[in-house]
Amino acid sequence: MGKKLRLFPRATIGAYLIAIALAIALPILAFVALLLVQLEDSQRDVLRRDTVQDAIAIARSIDRQLQDMSTTLRLLATSPELERGDLAAFHDRTLTALGSDSMFVLLVDSDGQQLLNTRRSYGTPLKKMSNIPALKHALDSRRTEVSDVFLGSTSGAYVFNVTMPLATSPSGAALIMTQNAEELGRLLTTDGMAPGWSAAVLDGTGHVVASIGADHLAAGTLFKKDILPALGLSSGIYQNDYTMPRDLLGYAQVPGWAWKTVVWGPIASVQDSIANIWRFLVYGGILLLLIALIAVYALARQVRTTIQDIADMANRMGRGEIVAPIETSVVEANQVAVALSNASFDRSETEDRLHLVMHELVHRTKNLLALAQAMMRQLAKQTDSVDTFQKAVADRLDGLARSIEILTSEQWSGVSLRRVINLHLANFLQDPQQLQVEGHDILLRPEAVQNLGLTLHELATNSVKYGALSAPEGRIRISWTDVEEGAAPMIRFSWEEMNGPTVKTPLHTGFGTTIIKTHAAAAFGGMVQVDFLPEGLLWVLMAQRSAVEQKAGTHS
Repeated sequence: MGKKLRLFPRATIGAYLIAIALAIALPILAFVALLLVQLEDSQRDVLRRDTVQDAIAIARSIDRQLQDMSTTLRLLATSPELERGDLAAFHDRTLTALGSDSMFVLLVDSDGQQLLNTRRSYGTPLKKMSNIPALKHALDSRRTEVSDVFLGSTSGAYVFNVTMPLATSPSGAALIMTQNAEELGRLLTTDGMAPGWSAAVLDGTGHVVASIGADHLAAGTLFKKDILPALGLSSGIYQNDYTMPRDLLGYAQVPGWAWKTVVWGPIASVQDSIANIWRFLVYGGILLLLIALIAVYALARQVRTTIQDIADMANRMGRGEIVAPIETSVVEANQVAVALSNASFDRSETEDRLHLVMHELVHRTKNLLALAQAMMRQLAKQTDSVDTFQKAVADRLDGLARSIEILTSEQWSGVSLRRVINLHLANFLQDPQQLQVEGHDILLRPEAVQNLGLTLHELATNSVKYGALSAPEGRIRISWTDVEEGAAPMIRFSWEEMNGPTVKTPLHTGFGTTIIKTHAAAAFGGMVQVDFLPEGLLWVLMAQRSAVEQKAGTHS
Protein backbone atom coordinates (compact mmCIF):
# COMPACT_ATOMS: atom_id res chain seq x y z
CA MET A 1 0.00 0.00 0.00
CA GLY A 2 1.21 3.51 -0.78
CA LYS A 3 2.03 5.97 1.91
CA LYS A 4 -0.83 8.14 3.07
CA LEU A 5 -0.21 11.84 3.44
CA ARG A 6 -0.14 12.62 7.15
CA LEU A 7 -1.09 16.03 8.43
CA PHE A 8 0.62 15.31 11.73
CA PRO A 9 3.74 13.22 12.34
CA ARG A 10 3.69 9.88 14.08
CA ALA A 11 4.19 10.48 17.80
CA THR A 12 3.17 9.20 21.22
CA ILE A 13 0.04 10.34 23.01
CA GLY A 14 2.29 12.14 25.50
CA ALA A 15 3.95 14.16 22.75
CA TYR A 16 0.58 15.14 21.33
CA LEU A 17 -0.76 16.16 24.75
CA ILE A 18 2.34 18.27 25.38
CA ALA A 19 1.90 19.83 21.95
CA ILE A 20 -1.74 20.60 22.80
CA ALA A 21 -0.70 22.19 26.11
CA LEU A 22 1.89 24.34 24.35
CA ALA A 23 -0.54 25.18 21.55
CA ILE A 24 -3.00 26.47 24.15
CA ALA A 25 -0.58 28.13 26.58
CA LEU A 26 1.79 29.90 24.18
CA PRO A 27 -0.88 31.84 22.24
CA ILE A 28 -2.45 32.90 25.53
CA LEU A 29 0.90 34.10 26.86
CA ALA A 30 1.61 35.84 23.55
CA PHE A 31 -1.79 37.52 23.68
CA VAL A 32 -1.21 38.66 27.27
CA ALA A 33 2.22 39.98 26.22
CA LEU A 34 0.59 41.90 23.38
CA LEU A 35 -1.93 43.36 25.83
CA LEU A 36 0.92 44.39 28.12
CA VAL A 37 2.73 46.05 25.22
CA GLN A 38 -0.44 47.95 24.40
CA LEU A 39 -0.90 48.78 28.08
CA GLU A 40 2.69 50.00 28.23
CA ASP A 41 2.12 52.20 25.18
CA SER A 42 -1.11 53.47 26.66
CA GLN A 43 0.54 54.20 29.98
CA ARG A 44 3.38 55.99 28.19
CA ASP A 45 0.79 58.16 26.42
CA VAL A 46 -0.88 58.84 29.76
CA LEU A 47 2.51 59.69 31.26
CA ARG A 48 3.26 62.14 28.45
CA ARG A 49 -0.12 63.80 28.86
CA ASP A 50 0.17 63.95 32.66
CA THR A 51 3.68 65.36 32.45
CA VAL A 52 2.51 68.22 30.23
CA GLN A 53 -0.48 68.80 32.51
CA ASP A 54 1.82 68.97 35.55
CA ALA A 55 4.00 71.59 33.80
CA ILE A 56 0.89 73.58 32.81
CA ALA A 57 -0.44 73.42 36.38
CA ILE A 58 2.85 74.78 37.77
CA ALA A 59 2.90 77.49 35.06
CA ARG A 60 -0.57 78.61 36.10
CA SER A 61 0.50 78.74 39.72
CA ILE A 62 3.53 80.88 38.82
CA ASP A 63 1.33 83.06 36.63
CA ARG A 64 -1.03 83.71 39.55
CA GLN A 65 1.93 84.69 41.72
CA LEU A 66 3.29 87.12 39.11
CA GLN A 67 -0.18 88.49 38.45
CA ASP A 68 -0.64 89.08 42.18
CA MET A 69 2.68 90.92 42.30
CA SER A 70 1.67 93.01 39.26
CA THR A 71 -1.69 93.85 40.83
CA THR A 72 -0.01 94.90 44.06
CA LEU A 73 2.29 97.21 42.09
CA ARG A 74 -0.67 98.81 40.31
CA LEU A 75 -2.37 99.47 43.61
CA LEU A 76 0.78 100.95 45.13
CA ALA A 77 1.28 103.14 42.08
CA THR A 78 -2.03 104.89 42.82
CA SER A 79 -1.22 105.72 46.44
CA PRO A 80 -1.50 109.46 47.34
CA GLU A 81 1.87 109.41 49.09
CA LEU A 82 3.64 108.44 45.89
CA GLU A 83 1.74 111.05 43.86
CA ARG A 84 2.75 113.91 46.16
CA GLY A 85 6.32 112.62 46.53
CA ASP A 86 6.15 111.78 50.24
CA LEU A 87 8.50 108.79 49.98
CA ALA A 88 8.82 108.31 53.72
CA ALA A 89 5.06 107.91 54.07
CA PHE A 90 4.99 105.74 50.93
CA HIS A 91 7.73 103.55 52.51
CA ASP A 92 5.67 103.05 55.62
CA ARG A 93 2.46 102.49 53.64
CA THR A 94 4.17 99.90 51.42
CA LEU A 95 5.55 97.93 54.38
CA THR A 96 2.07 97.87 55.85
CA ALA A 97 0.46 96.87 52.56
CA LEU A 98 2.92 94.02 51.87
CA GLY A 99 2.62 92.55 55.34
CA SER A 100 5.29 90.00 54.41
CA ASP A 101 9.05 89.68 54.70
CA SER A 102 9.32 87.68 51.43
CA MET A 103 8.47 90.47 49.00
CA PHE A 104 9.99 93.93 48.77
CA VAL A 105 9.29 97.10 46.75
CA LEU A 106 11.80 99.34 45.03
CA LEU A 107 11.29 102.76 43.52
CA VAL A 108 13.95 103.67 40.94
CA ASP A 109 14.60 106.39 38.45
CA SER A 110 15.30 105.85 34.78
CA ASP A 111 19.01 105.27 35.44
CA GLY A 112 18.33 102.53 37.95
CA GLN A 113 19.15 104.56 41.03
CA GLN A 114 17.16 103.26 43.97
CA LEU A 115 15.01 105.95 45.53
CA LEU A 116 13.36 103.58 47.96
CA ASN A 117 13.87 99.95 49.01
CA THR A 118 11.71 98.33 51.66
CA ARG A 119 14.53 95.92 52.42
CA ARG A 120 16.23 98.90 54.09
CA SER A 121 14.97 101.54 56.48
CA TYR A 122 13.93 104.77 54.88
CA GLY A 123 16.81 107.22 54.64
CA THR A 124 19.50 104.53 54.32
CA PRO A 125 21.86 105.39 51.41
CA LEU A 126 21.07 103.17 48.38
CA LYS A 127 23.00 102.20 45.29
CA LYS A 128 21.83 101.55 41.78
CA MET A 129 19.79 98.43 41.25
CA SER A 130 21.60 95.30 40.05
CA ASN A 131 19.53 94.44 36.96
CA ILE A 132 19.67 97.62 34.86
CA PRO A 133 18.97 95.79 31.51
CA ALA A 134 15.63 94.48 32.79
CA LEU A 135 14.67 97.99 33.84
CA LYS A 136 15.56 99.46 30.46
CA HIS A 137 13.57 96.74 28.67
CA ALA A 138 10.49 97.40 30.77
CA LEU A 139 10.76 101.17 30.30
CA ASP A 140 11.11 100.70 26.55
CA SER A 141 8.16 98.31 26.26
CA ARG A 142 6.03 100.38 28.70
CA ARG A 143 4.67 97.05 30.02
CA THR A 144 4.95 95.24 33.32
CA GLU A 145 7.61 92.59 32.93
CA VAL A 146 9.33 89.94 34.97
CA SER A 147 13.12 89.88 34.90
CA ASP A 148 15.51 86.98 34.61
CA VAL A 149 16.90 85.62 37.84
CA PHE A 150 19.98 87.50 39.08
CA LEU A 151 22.14 87.96 42.15
CA GLY A 152 20.78 90.92 44.09
CA SER A 153 23.31 93.43 45.44
CA THR A 154 21.21 94.33 48.46
CA SER A 155 19.94 90.86 49.37
CA GLY A 156 23.08 88.98 48.42
CA ALA A 157 20.85 86.17 47.06
CA TYR A 158 19.28 85.22 43.73
CA VAL A 159 16.16 87.26 43.17
CA PHE A 160 13.78 88.25 40.41
CA ASN A 161 11.92 91.48 39.76
CA VAL A 162 8.50 92.40 38.49
CA THR A 163 8.95 95.89 36.98
CA MET A 164 6.08 98.27 36.28
CA PRO A 165 6.94 101.56 34.48
CA LEU A 166 5.41 104.72 36.01
CA ALA A 167 4.18 106.87 33.18
CA THR A 168 3.46 110.18 34.95
CA SER A 169 4.80 109.79 38.44
CA PRO A 170 7.07 112.66 39.51
CA SER A 171 8.71 110.49 42.13
CA GLY A 172 10.38 107.85 39.93
CA ALA A 173 10.51 106.00 36.61
CA ALA A 174 9.49 102.50 37.73
CA LEU A 175 8.04 100.65 40.64
CA ILE A 176 9.60 97.20 41.19
CA MET A 177 8.59 94.27 43.36
CA THR A 178 11.39 91.85 44.07
CA GLN A 179 11.40 88.44 45.70
CA ASN A 180 14.06 85.92 46.55
CA ALA A 181 14.06 83.04 44.09
CA GLU A 182 13.97 80.45 46.85
CA GLU A 183 10.66 81.89 48.06
CA LEU A 184 9.12 81.10 44.66
CA GLY A 185 10.13 77.50 45.13
CA ARG A 186 7.39 77.16 47.72
CA LEU A 187 4.85 77.29 44.88
CA LEU A 188 6.39 74.22 43.28
CA THR A 189 5.28 70.72 44.23
CA THR A 190 5.95 67.16 43.11
CA ASP A 191 2.88 65.74 44.83
CA GLY A 192 1.28 63.11 42.60
CA MET A 193 4.51 62.56 40.68
CA ALA A 194 6.48 59.35 40.71
CA PRO A 195 9.64 59.07 42.82
CA GLY A 196 12.68 60.60 41.16
CA TRP A 197 10.77 63.34 39.33
CA SER A 198 11.57 67.09 39.53
CA ALA A 199 10.07 70.46 38.60
CA ALA A 200 11.63 73.87 37.91
CA VAL A 201 10.83 77.42 36.78
CA LEU A 202 13.12 78.82 34.09
CA ASP A 203 13.59 82.46 33.20
CA GLY A 204 13.78 83.85 29.68
CA THR A 205 17.45 82.86 29.30
CA GLY A 206 16.94 79.29 30.52
CA HIS A 207 18.36 79.80 34.00
CA VAL A 208 16.68 78.17 36.95
CA VAL A 209 14.57 80.51 39.06
CA ALA A 210 13.39 77.82 41.47
CA SER A 211 13.54 74.03 41.52
CA ILE A 212 12.23 71.13 43.55
CA GLY A 213 12.52 67.36 43.44
CA ALA A 214 15.20 64.69 43.06
CA ASP A 215 17.29 66.75 40.60
CA HIS A 216 17.17 69.95 42.64
CA LEU A 217 18.95 72.73 40.76
CA ALA A 218 20.22 75.87 42.45
CA ALA A 219 18.79 79.22 41.42
CA GLY A 220 20.79 80.85 38.63
CA THR A 221 21.95 77.50 37.20
CA LEU A 222 21.62 77.16 33.42
CA PHE A 223 19.19 74.37 32.67
CA LYS A 224 20.40 71.73 30.17
CA LYS A 225 21.48 74.03 27.36
CA ASP A 226 21.16 71.24 24.74
CA ILE A 227 17.45 71.01 25.50
CA LEU A 228 16.47 74.68 25.70
CA PRO A 229 16.23 75.30 21.91
CA ALA A 230 13.69 72.48 21.59
CA LEU A 231 11.27 74.04 24.09
CA GLY A 232 9.77 76.47 21.60
CA LEU A 233 6.07 75.70 21.85
CA SER A 234 3.65 76.93 24.45
CA SER A 235 3.64 73.42 25.93
CA GLY A 236 4.83 70.00 24.95
CA ILE A 237 7.00 66.95 25.55
CA TYR A 238 10.71 66.54 25.03
CA GLN A 239 12.26 63.11 24.79
CA ASN A 240 15.64 62.32 23.31
CA ASP A 241 17.54 59.05 23.65
CA TYR A 242 20.86 60.93 23.43
CA THR A 243 20.43 63.88 25.76
CA MET A 244 17.85 62.24 28.07
CA PRO A 245 18.14 58.49 27.38
CA ARG A 246 15.86 57.33 30.20
CA ASP A 247 13.96 60.51 31.09
CA LEU A 248 10.88 62.34 29.91
CA LEU A 249 10.42 66.13 30.10
CA GLY A 250 7.27 68.18 29.87
CA TYR A 251 7.23 71.98 29.60
CA ALA A 252 4.79 74.89 29.52
CA GLN A 253 5.03 78.64 28.92
CA VAL A 254 3.90 80.80 31.84
CA PRO A 255 1.02 82.75 30.19
CA GLY A 256 1.91 86.39 29.44
CA TRP A 257 5.46 86.14 30.80
CA ALA A 258 8.88 85.10 29.49
CA TRP A 259 9.28 82.21 31.90
CA LYS A 260 8.72 78.47 31.40
CA THR A 261 8.05 75.61 33.75
CA VAL A 262 9.57 72.15 33.25
CA VAL A 263 8.79 68.75 34.78
CA TRP A 264 11.09 65.80 34.18
CA GLY A 265 12.05 62.42 35.54
CA PRO A 266 12.83 58.77 34.75
CA ILE A 267 10.20 56.87 32.76
CA ALA A 268 11.04 53.65 34.58
CA SER A 269 9.84 54.96 37.91
CA VAL A 270 6.39 55.59 36.45
CA GLN A 271 6.25 52.25 34.69
CA ASP A 272 7.42 50.13 37.60
CA SER A 273 3.97 48.49 37.70
CA ILE A 274 4.29 47.45 34.06
CA ALA A 275 7.80 46.13 34.70
CA ASN A 276 6.48 44.16 37.67
CA ILE A 277 3.70 42.75 35.49
CA TRP A 278 6.26 41.78 32.85
CA ARG A 279 8.34 39.99 35.46
CA PHE A 280 5.24 38.31 36.81
CA LEU A 281 4.24 37.27 33.31
CA VAL A 282 7.66 35.80 32.51
CA TYR A 283 8.17 33.99 35.80
CA GLY A 284 4.51 33.05 36.17
CA GLY A 285 4.31 31.89 32.55
CA ILE A 286 7.37 29.66 32.98
CA LEU A 287 5.97 28.27 36.22
CA LEU A 288 2.54 27.64 34.67
CA LEU A 289 4.13 25.93 31.67
CA LEU A 290 6.13 23.66 33.97
CA ILE A 291 3.01 22.83 35.97
CA ALA A 292 1.06 22.22 32.74
CA LEU A 293 3.78 19.98 31.34
CA ILE A 294 3.94 17.97 34.57
CA ALA A 295 0.15 17.61 34.56
CA VAL A 296 0.19 16.65 30.88
CA TYR A 297 2.90 14.08 31.52
CA ALA A 298 0.84 12.51 34.31
CA LEU A 299 -2.26 12.58 32.11
CA ALA A 300 -0.36 11.09 29.15
CA ARG A 301 0.93 8.30 31.36
CA GLN A 302 -2.60 7.54 32.56
CA VAL A 303 -4.02 7.62 29.02
CA ARG A 304 -1.16 5.49 27.68
CA THR A 305 -1.78 2.87 30.38
CA THR A 306 -5.49 2.91 29.58
CA ILE A 307 -4.86 2.47 25.85
CA GLN A 308 -2.43 -0.37 26.52
CA ASP A 309 -5.06 -2.11 28.68
CA ILE A 310 -7.65 -1.70 25.92
CA ALA A 311 -5.15 -3.01 23.33
CA ASP A 312 -4.48 -6.04 25.55
CA MET A 313 -8.22 -6.72 25.70
CA ALA A 314 -8.41 -6.52 21.90
CA ASN A 315 -5.45 -8.90 21.51
CA ARG A 316 -7.02 -11.47 23.86
CA MET A 317 -10.31 -11.08 22.06
CA GLY A 318 -8.51 -11.74 18.76
CA ARG A 319 -7.21 -15.02 20.23
CA GLY A 320 -10.82 -16.03 20.85
CA GLU A 321 -10.93 -15.34 24.59
CA ILE A 322 -13.93 -13.91 26.39
CA VAL A 323 -12.70 -10.73 28.06
CA ALA A 324 -14.18 -8.93 31.02
CA PRO A 325 -14.41 -5.11 30.90
CA ILE A 326 -11.74 -3.15 32.75
CA GLU A 327 -12.37 -0.09 34.91
CA THR A 328 -10.32 3.01 34.10
CA SER A 329 -10.45 6.70 34.93
CA VAL A 330 -11.39 7.55 31.33
CA VAL A 331 -15.14 7.31 30.67
CA GLU A 332 -14.77 6.75 26.92
CA ALA A 333 -12.17 4.03 27.53
CA ASN A 334 -14.62 2.30 29.87
CA GLN A 335 -17.23 2.41 27.10
CA VAL A 336 -14.75 0.85 24.66
CA ALA A 337 -13.85 -1.81 27.23
CA VAL A 338 -17.53 -2.68 27.73
CA ALA A 339 -18.03 -2.77 23.94
CA LEU A 340 -15.03 -5.11 23.52
CA SER A 341 -16.28 -7.33 26.32
CA ASN A 342 -19.76 -7.50 24.76
CA ALA A 343 -18.20 -8.17 21.37
CA SER A 344 -16.15 -11.04 22.80
CA PHE A 345 -19.31 -12.61 24.25
CA ASP A 346 -21.19 -12.01 20.98
CA ARG A 347 -18.33 -13.53 19.04
CA SER A 348 -18.33 -16.59 21.28
CA GLU A 349 -22.09 -16.96 20.87
CA THR A 350 -21.77 -16.46 17.11
CA GLU A 351 -19.11 -19.15 16.89
CA ASP A 352 -21.27 -21.50 18.95
CA ARG A 353 -24.25 -20.71 16.75
CA LEU A 354 -22.11 -21.22 13.65
CA HIS A 355 -21.12 -24.66 14.86
CA LEU A 356 -24.78 -25.39 15.57
CA VAL A 357 -25.80 -24.15 12.14
CA MET A 358 -23.15 -26.30 10.48
CA HIS A 359 -24.38 -29.31 12.41
CA GLU A 360 -27.97 -28.38 11.54
CA LEU A 361 -27.03 -27.95 7.89
CA VAL A 362 -25.60 -31.44 7.77
CA HIS A 363 -28.74 -32.76 9.43
CA ARG A 364 -31.06 -30.84 7.09
CA THR A 365 -29.10 -31.91 4.06
CA LYS A 366 -29.42 -35.55 5.02
CA ASN A 367 -33.16 -35.15 5.56
CA LEU A 368 -33.60 -33.34 2.23
CA LEU A 369 -31.63 -35.99 0.36
CA ALA A 370 -33.66 -38.74 2.03
CA LEU A 371 -36.89 -36.93 1.12
CA ALA A 372 -35.72 -36.43 -2.47
CA GLN A 373 -34.72 -40.08 -2.76
CA ALA A 374 -38.12 -41.16 -1.42
CA MET A 375 -39.96 -38.91 -3.90
CA MET A 376 -37.95 -40.16 -6.84
CA ARG A 377 -38.48 -43.81 -5.87
CA GLN A 378 -42.23 -43.28 -5.60
CA LEU A 379 -42.39 -41.31 -8.84
CA ALA A 380 -40.29 -43.92 -10.61
CA LYS A 381 -42.86 -46.57 -9.71
CA GLN A 382 -45.82 -44.48 -10.85
CA THR A 383 -44.56 -42.93 -14.09
CA ASP A 384 -44.26 -44.64 -17.41
CA SER A 385 -41.77 -42.34 -19.18
CA VAL A 386 -38.59 -40.41 -18.48
CA ASP A 387 -40.21 -37.09 -19.47
CA THR A 388 -43.07 -37.60 -17.05
CA PHE A 389 -40.61 -38.58 -14.34
CA GLN A 390 -38.45 -35.52 -14.94
CA LYS A 391 -41.43 -33.18 -14.90
CA ALA A 392 -42.83 -34.67 -11.68
CA VAL A 393 -39.44 -34.53 -9.95
CA ALA A 394 -38.83 -30.93 -11.05
CA ASP A 395 -42.29 -29.86 -9.91
CA ARG A 396 -41.89 -31.30 -6.44
CA LEU A 397 -38.29 -30.14 -6.03
CA ASP A 398 -39.53 -26.63 -6.91
CA GLY A 399 -41.98 -26.71 -3.99
CA LEU A 400 -39.23 -28.05 -1.71
CA ALA A 401 -36.85 -25.31 -2.90
CA ARG A 402 -39.37 -22.62 -1.97
CA SER A 403 -39.51 -23.94 1.58
CA ILE A 404 -35.72 -24.07 1.80
CA GLU A 405 -35.49 -20.53 0.37
CA ILE A 406 -37.62 -18.95 3.08
CA LEU A 407 -35.93 -21.02 5.78
CA THR A 408 -32.54 -19.85 4.61
CA SER A 409 -33.68 -16.21 4.65
CA GLU A 410 -34.70 -16.71 8.28
CA GLN A 411 -31.49 -18.61 9.10
CA TRP A 412 -33.49 -21.80 9.80
CA SER A 413 -35.14 -20.17 12.79
CA GLY A 414 -38.74 -20.68 11.67
CA VAL A 415 -41.21 -18.94 9.32
CA SER A 416 -44.74 -17.64 9.84
CA LEU A 417 -47.56 -19.91 8.60
CA ARG A 418 -49.17 -17.19 6.47
CA ARG A 419 -45.88 -16.51 4.70
CA VAL A 420 -45.48 -20.21 3.83
CA ILE A 421 -49.03 -20.29 2.43
CA ASN A 422 -48.58 -17.15 0.35
CA LEU A 423 -45.21 -18.26 -1.02
CA HIS A 424 -46.39 -21.70 -2.18
CA LEU A 425 -49.74 -20.63 -3.62
CA ALA A 426 -48.75 -17.36 -5.26
CA ASN A 427 -47.96 -18.96 -8.64
CA PHE A 428 -51.12 -21.09 -8.70
CA LEU A 429 -53.75 -18.39 -8.20
CA GLN A 430 -55.44 -16.73 -11.15
CA ASP A 431 -56.77 -14.02 -8.79
CA PRO A 432 -55.74 -13.25 -5.18
CA GLN A 433 -59.47 -13.39 -4.31
CA GLN A 434 -59.38 -17.15 -4.91
CA LEU A 435 -57.54 -17.66 -1.61
CA GLN A 436 -59.05 -17.12 1.84
CA VAL A 437 -56.84 -17.62 4.89
CA GLU A 438 -58.26 -17.78 8.41
CA GLY A 439 -56.44 -18.26 11.68
CA HIS A 440 -54.06 -16.58 14.14
CA ASP A 441 -50.60 -16.53 12.57
CA ILE A 442 -48.00 -18.79 14.19
CA LEU A 443 -44.28 -19.43 13.70
CA LEU A 444 -43.60 -22.83 12.12
CA ARG A 445 -40.69 -25.09 12.97
CA PRO A 446 -38.17 -25.59 10.13
CA GLU A 447 -39.30 -29.20 9.63
CA ALA A 448 -42.91 -28.06 9.52
CA VAL A 449 -42.03 -25.44 6.90
CA GLN A 450 -40.56 -28.11 4.60
CA ASN A 451 -43.25 -30.73 5.10
CA LEU A 452 -46.24 -28.38 5.11
CA GLY A 453 -44.80 -26.54 2.11
CA LEU A 454 -44.46 -29.81 0.20
CA THR A 455 -48.02 -30.72 1.12
CA LEU A 456 -49.44 -27.31 0.11
CA HIS A 457 -47.54 -27.46 -3.17
CA GLU A 458 -49.09 -30.88 -3.92
CA LEU A 459 -52.59 -29.77 -2.95
CA ALA A 460 -52.30 -26.69 -5.16
CA THR A 461 -50.97 -28.73 -8.08
CA ASN A 462 -53.92 -31.15 -7.85
CA SER A 463 -56.36 -28.23 -7.49
CA VAL A 464 -55.05 -26.60 -10.65
CA LYS A 465 -55.40 -29.89 -12.53
CA TYR A 466 -58.71 -31.17 -11.20
CA GLY A 467 -60.11 -28.89 -8.51
CA ALA A 468 -61.20 -25.36 -7.65
CA LEU A 469 -58.12 -23.59 -9.05
CA SER A 470 -58.89 -25.00 -12.48
CA ALA A 471 -61.87 -22.61 -12.76
CA PRO A 472 -61.78 -18.79 -12.42
CA GLU A 473 -64.65 -18.81 -9.95
CA GLY A 474 -63.05 -21.47 -7.78
CA ARG A 475 -62.13 -20.70 -4.20
CA ILE A 476 -59.85 -22.20 -1.56
CA ARG A 477 -60.18 -21.60 2.17
CA ILE A 478 -57.22 -22.48 4.41
CA SER A 479 -57.89 -22.30 8.14
CA TRP A 480 -56.44 -23.55 11.38
CA THR A 481 -57.63 -23.56 14.98
CA ASP A 482 -56.44 -24.84 18.32
CA VAL A 483 -58.07 -28.03 19.56
CA GLU A 484 -58.03 -29.19 23.17
CA GLU A 485 -57.87 -32.96 23.02
CA GLY A 486 -55.97 -35.03 25.53
CA ALA A 487 -52.96 -33.80 27.49
CA ALA A 488 -51.10 -32.19 24.57
CA PRO A 489 -52.50 -29.14 22.73
CA MET A 490 -53.49 -29.95 19.14
CA ILE A 491 -53.93 -27.89 16.00
CA ARG A 492 -56.47 -28.54 13.23
CA PHE A 493 -55.32 -27.41 9.78
CA SER A 494 -57.76 -27.63 6.86
CA TRP A 495 -57.73 -27.15 3.06
CA GLU A 496 -61.23 -26.65 1.66
CA GLU A 497 -62.09 -26.20 -2.03
CA MET A 498 -65.37 -24.76 -3.38
CA ASN A 499 -67.01 -23.41 -6.55
CA GLY A 500 -64.89 -25.70 -8.67
CA PRO A 501 -65.89 -28.58 -10.95
CA THR A 502 -67.71 -31.54 -9.44
CA VAL A 503 -65.25 -33.76 -7.60
CA LYS A 504 -65.18 -37.52 -8.00
CA THR A 505 -63.24 -39.98 -5.89
CA PRO A 506 -60.18 -41.09 -7.90
CA LEU A 507 -60.08 -44.75 -8.92
CA HIS A 508 -56.38 -45.06 -8.09
CA THR A 509 -53.95 -43.07 -5.91
CA GLY A 510 -50.59 -41.69 -7.00
CA PHE A 511 -47.57 -40.08 -5.38
CA GLY A 512 -49.49 -36.87 -4.78
CA THR A 513 -52.00 -38.69 -2.60
CA THR A 514 -49.11 -40.29 -0.71
CA ILE A 515 -47.65 -36.87 0.06
CA ILE A 516 -50.87 -35.18 1.18
CA LYS A 517 -51.99 -38.10 3.27
CA THR A 518 -49.34 -40.59 4.35
CA HIS A 519 -46.28 -38.29 4.34
CA ALA A 520 -48.12 -35.40 6.04
CA ALA A 521 -49.48 -37.66 8.80
CA ALA A 522 -46.05 -39.15 9.42
CA ALA A 523 -44.20 -35.80 9.27
CA PHE A 524 -46.44 -34.16 11.86
CA GLY A 525 -47.13 -37.22 13.98
CA GLY A 526 -50.85 -36.73 13.54
CA MET A 527 -53.83 -37.80 11.44
CA VAL A 528 -54.90 -36.72 7.96
CA GLN A 529 -58.44 -36.87 6.62
CA VAL A 530 -59.10 -36.54 2.87
CA ASP A 531 -62.70 -36.25 1.65
CA PHE A 532 -63.52 -35.98 -2.07
CA LEU A 533 -66.78 -34.14 -1.60
CA PRO A 534 -68.79 -33.27 -4.76
CA GLU A 535 -68.54 -29.53 -3.99
CA GLY A 536 -64.79 -29.72 -3.48
CA LEU A 537 -61.82 -31.47 -1.84
CA LEU A 538 -61.54 -31.29 1.97
CA TRP A 539 -58.14 -32.01 3.49
CA VAL A 540 -57.77 -31.89 7.30
CA LEU A 541 -54.60 -32.36 9.38
CA MET A 542 -54.77 -32.97 13.13
CA ALA A 543 -51.30 -32.63 14.70
CA GLN A 544 -49.69 -31.79 18.01
CA ARG A 545 -49.03 -28.10 18.26
CA SER A 546 -45.47 -28.71 19.48
CA ALA A 547 -44.70 -30.53 16.21
CA VAL A 548 -45.86 -27.53 14.18
CA GLU A 549 -45.09 -24.34 16.12
CA GLN A 550 -41.64 -22.87 16.76
CA LYS A 551 -41.39 -21.28 20.20
CA ALA A 552 -39.88 -17.77 20.19
CA GLY A 553 -36.16 -17.68 20.96
CA THR A 554 -35.59 -21.44 20.33
CA HIS A 555 -34.16 -23.46 17.48
CA SER A 556 -35.30 -26.89 16.45
